[in-house]
Amino acid sequence: MEDTSFAIHPDHSHPSETVSLTDIGSVQQHVWSKNILKVVCEKGHVALRFYREDILRIIMNPQVEPSFETSAALVKSAEDVEVSYEESGDQLTLKTKQLFIRIVKSPMRISVYDKEGRTLTDEGEKGMAHDEKGRVFGHKKMENTDHFYGFGEKTGFLDKKGEKLSMWNTDVYAPHNPETKELYVSIPFFIVLSEGRTHGMFLDNTYKSTFDFQSSRDTYSFSAAGGQLDYYVLAGPSPKHVLEQYTVLTGRMPMPPKWSLGYHQSRYSYGSEQEVRILVDLFHDKQIPLDAVHLDIHYMDSYRNFTFDDERFPDPARLIGDLKARGIQVVPIVDTGIKAADYDDVYKEGCDKDLFCTYQDGQLFYGEVWPGNSVFPDFTKLMTRNWWGEKHQFYTNLGIEGIWNDMNEPAVFNETKTMDLEVVHENDGHPKTHRELHNVYGMLMEQSTYEGMKKLLGGKRPFILTRAGYAGIQRYGAIWTGDNRSFWEHLAMTLPMCINLGLSGVAFCGSDVGGFAHDCSGELLTRWTQVGAFLPYFRNHSALDFARQEPWAFGEPYESIIKKYIRLRYRWLPYIYGLFKEAHETGAPVIRPLFMEFPNDRETYQLSDQFLIGANVLIAPITAPGTTHRAVYLPKGTWYDYWSDERLDGGRYVLANASLDRIPIFVKAGTVLPLGEERLSTKDSFNQLTIHLYADKESFGGTIYDDDGETFGYNSGDTFTREVGCEIQGESLSIFTDDMGSFKPDWKKTLYVVHGMKSFTQVWFNNRKLQDNVIISNRNGSTLVEIEIEH
Repeated sequence: MEDTSFAIHPDHSHPSETVSLTDIGSVQQHVWSKNILKVVCEKGHVALRFYREDILRIIMNPQVEPSFETSAALVKSAEDVEVSYEESGDQLTLKTKQLFIRIVKSPMRISVYDKEGRTLTDEGEKGMAHDEKGRVFGHKKMENTDHFYGFGEKTGFLDKKGEKLSMWNTDVYAPHNPETKELYVSIPFFIVLSEGRTHGMFLDNTYKSTFDFQSSRDTYSFSAAGGQLDYYVLAGPSPKHVLEQYTVLTGRMPMPPKWSLGYHQSRYSYGSEQEVRILVDLFHDKQIPLDAVHLDIHYMDSYRNFTFDDERFPDPARLIGDLKARGIQVVPIVDTGIKAADYDDVYKEGCDKDLFCTYQDGQLFYGEVWPGNSVFPDFTKLMTRNWWGEKHQFYTNLGIEGIWNDMNEPAVFNETKTMDLEVVHENDGHPKTHRELHNVYGMLMEQSTYEGMKKLLGGKRPFILTRAGYAGIQRYGAIWTGDNRSFWEHLAMTLPMCINLGLSGVAFCGSDVGGFAHDCSGELLTRWTQVGAFLPYFRNHSALDFARQEPWAFGEPYESIIKKYIRLRYRWLPYIYGLFKEAHETGAPVIRPLFMEFPNDRETYQLSDQFLIGANVLIAPITAPGTTHRAVYLPKGTWYDYWSDERLDGGRYVLANASLDRIPIFVKAGTVLPLGEERLSTKDSFNQLTIHLYADKESFGGTIYDDDGETFGYNSGDTFTREVGCEIQGESLSIFTDDMGSFKPDWKKTLYVVHGMKSFTQVWFNNRKLQDNVIISNRNGSTLVEIEIEH
């Protein structure tokens, strides 16, 4: 009866839990040595250490001297930072070139300031504390002007102020609502934006953690169910600086294989080789691009990993080879549970080598998942991770280059939805319970899979998709937002979820286009495909017993429009691929909230229904049925309507045309936008790159990037970079280019299209005056200049 009004019967009400906290109290002893400040307080121990001039780590342990051990999230060691240290009366101060720390001794309170004296964090009346249950707490002052973003995969709007969030990886088939506190991914990191300036906070504690921006108007708190209070303060001051600082700690994504950025088609499930072949033939016949087909659990023999069903998939090697010849990859699902059966070779081998999760007494943990009674690899153990990676030779021998990891929260079919918390993980010689390591289990599986596949593919880039993860998951794979539903509300929720994942270091993310469960409609699938075409990860996926939602499922006019946007995705791939290069180098996300590029514009702080792809292209999706127009906020500057070339002044809202075949797109003046040609697969080369130059007042420029999209040659410099500059002086147009790198792109011709010139008399290219190969046209009152150059 919990799903009826009986659940709120007055007799069932319980008073709120009263938490009695023990403050760490006053400083009793302190030692400054080797750039580490160690403090003994009345009720706890504290340590401070700089990892960089702009990154401070603070640790509180209620019982003993803090440990500088880190979770699997961290890839960076502390640098040798120049720090000035002073003690004066009741205060201690630490100072680097970027941060200033003031510590009041009685009671101990820590305040962090940037180099300009702006307060980043201030503990105020409440500081670090703990309780009798072993929970640890941190408190910070909260200002009216503060806004909070990030937190990984969370439902609801973009700004999390006023919410209470928790981190515990959970298999949630339904519901995904704004009140859903825990989903599949836990990233205890957030960005604070206040009056145009930002800083970051990362709580590196793998226990269940809670972030409370709700219980007090002037204080927020973060806490963990055990262990140390261990957090990092990142100085900012811009959103991009914070992302650079966070990802220097937790790592950045490798460049993905180009095929993984194309269109993916999936269903739970394509259950036979014949069904897959028919599907691929339909894509080809309809001339709809396709780069990957996903196989859900029905490809397996009795849902067992590292198997194919012999009857339904009699010759998987031939199927995979035939599809690869057509430019299409096969991505099979691989789950965590291994069937506990004597006839299963993986089970027997794992038992013989002691690779599965056990209790303290050595007894195996068994749980029910898809194959039935199952055991679970202990991914905290190096031997297990290596073994698991090697097992993927089963897939690579068939020609598979991508793996889809699911059920890795880990999900178990029981009341708790997961593994027994008293399971003890070996943790490479430092045993810890599942209560502590639950949130990193999925990431360690992803690490095992990625590293194994990378080794087995002999220089090719693997693609790994995961449902679960922790901070740092971006180093190993892409994330999709799990079992969403075919509701307009879920389409709307996709935007802030993916934006906040990007703000949490996960640049490669997306949702199931069309919704996984429930019945989609033609209009909803059309609008969702328009969004998916501009998200980093683009997959259509749906569940058994619900309406099919392949691109043609709802007939016309939907099929033609959906096809148009899938094809448009392939035209935009040169631009999108360059954004992945930026994410790889700096940690900047592919899709961004508007405040990331316009942090001083308060109008951008709450925008959850539009986003930027890169720095200068604004996407304003339609997320409600029957909508043919919508309000779009354009930040200050000049913007071009992508479809019509109409020039618009920013700093205001505009009413955009959004007929069924149009998603509003606006390009900021000064943008260099490289687009390719339509193709049926990323494997197909294209002959001409079109570089759109959106005229600004005088001069502007940008960078075009390319590499082979398949190997790790980019790490050794096998890349192509073209710097493009444009100058407009009166009626004279000049374009300058500079090509660098050893890689030679497929395209041999470049078409430069300059938008927005009012008039001109001469065109120059690399200091050479052009007369031929110049086409002049007029569009919506704006002159277009097209220049074709053959390289």
